[in-house]
Amino acid sequence: MEKLVSIVFIYIFVENFVLQRFFGICPFLGVSRKMETSTGMGMAVIFVMTISTLVTWLVQIYILDPFGLQYLQVVTFILIIAGLVQMVETMLRKVSPTLYQGLGIYLPLITTNCAVLAVALLAVRQEFTLVESLVFSIAASIGFTLALLIMAGIRERLELADIPGPMQGSAITLVTAGILSLAFMGFKGMLTL
Repeated sequence: MEKLVSIVFIYIFVENFVLQRFFGICPFLGVSRKMETSTGMGMAVIFVMTISTLVTWLVQIYILDPFGLQYLQVVTFILIIAGLVQMVETMLRKVSPTLYQGLGIYLPLITTNCAVLAVALLAVRQEFTLVESLVFSIAASIGFTLALLIMAGIRERLELADIPGPMQGSAITLVTAGILSLAFMGFKGMLTL
């Protein structure tokens, strides 16, 4: 139980996939303009990352490893993630067309979101059990969503701020992301696995 709590804290705060490992930067910078789209993207990433890690872990342990097909790992994982993203996209189109439009191109890009693939690969490479992999993927996706929501909140406030011309747009966004990353670095060394 202590290891599970450590996994949760570490992968939400200490080893945040966006702010510490720089996985998933494209949707992080692209979707974080508005809180509504950031929330939708975060929920989609939580669902896809959790389910894909669970499915890929099972495929790795029960199909790829026993039959010596480890060389197919990345391709197999990407296909599983792509299938899950298609499912989420179809669901969102029917349930919330507004959110579907708001996410735009970033929803299909979850397929190639390196954070989703990285979590699936790391769950296997770190030799987590099924439960640990599930907790790891939930924590990593919550960490991704937390970073996305914090950035969206900051960017919404920055729209109302008087920012000098050369710093407007992507310049202030990158500076803000860097400062946010530094804030999360304050958790380094508090816990290890």
